[in-house]
Amino acid sequence: MPFHPFGSQHFITLGIGFAIIAGLILFAKRSERNQGIVTALLAFLCLASYPFALFAWRGYPVSLDNVLPLHLCDLAAIVAGFALLTKKPILLTLTYFWGIAATTQALLTPAISHGPPSLPFIHFFVQHFAIVAAALYIPIVLKWRPKAPWWRSPLEVFGISILYHVFSLAVNTLLETNFAFSSRPPDNPSLIDHLGAWPLYLFAMQGLALLLYLLLALPFRRRA
Repeated sequence: MPFHPFGSQHFITLGIGFAIIAGLILFAKRSERNQGIVTALLAFLCLASYPFALFAWRGYPVSLDNVLPLHLCDLAAIVAGFALLTKKPILLTLTYFWGIAATTQALLTPAISHGPPSLPFIHFFVQHFAIVAAALYIPIVLKWRPKAPWWRSPLEVFGISILYHVFSLAVNTLLETNFAFSSRPPDNPSLIDHLGAWPLYLFAMQGLALLLYLLLALPFRRRA
């Protein structure tokens, strides 16, 4: 069954996914034992997403874009998994900003053509919901906070994001891939369609990313 963005299957999937996220967060906040269970579960889902992707795409026409874990959300899943296990500040910071600013956008405009009950569909949404769950879980349950002053962490993540996009462009040039959608927009409708033609949309993407990072830091701004 093909996947149709903005159709009933899409909205039902979003509703189920965000309801599960809310349930996990509420469950984790009830006790330290519950917190340990949810932390382990989310870390497992994030770190297992790449092996699951290799399994899910067996039997389907694949390209290097589906095989190499170099999309931003692939890296975000790995970062989120280790962030939950190690509590390293930079990993927690990247998970929060990447998970909400980028992965939420991927859920709203999915770059996938296979619908339910196919394994690629299941993998895509499990991976992306796990990242978003981790991004919300970190400040709500683990009480992570960005660095002071409030704009410091957004700028650090923005700098790392720029390096990632430069890397993705180099890889795309060498392998004829489209990681980070930095070589062309995705086939499915997305926000990139409204940011201009290539390469202008690359600069618009970075400007939008910085704006989102700053907005996501505002709730943690310390009042003088």
